[in-house]
Amino acid sequence: MKKQINVVGAIIVKNGKVLCAQRGYDKSLPELWEFPGGKIEIGESPSQALKREIREELLLELANDLEEFTFTSYEYDFGIVNLTTFICHIQNGEPTLTEHIEIKWLNKSELDQIEWAPADIPTVYKLKKTEIL
Repeated sequence: MKKQINVVGAIIVKNGKVLCAQRGYDKSLPELWEFPGGKIEIGESPSQALKREIREELLLELANDLEEFTFTSYEYDFGIVNLTTFICHIQNGEPTLTEHIEIKWLNKSELDQIEWAPADIPTVYKLKKTEIL
């Protein structure tokens, strides 16, 4: 049985655009794009994990208005990733790259212009169909 990996992702919205982050060269799924976030640690709620991960990865503080958006599961060769994404907004700070190699702010019509990690693709499709952005 493959390892279950529970992760969270931030759909950070600002001025009608969403923040997209490109994974580093030394990470699994190198150079693919994702909604930033990471693993849920033991004892953390998904929202606590998301706020911690965004603080660590982008040096941002998220506002408390996190809204669960999607849950997807994708089987990779290294395990099954269970991804919960949240719509969120920046409380303070500007995105600073610490783990990613690039970020882009994209309109929902532009989301198809980048190559997404497979687990994030269902969220991209749902975002394109919603009125959130």
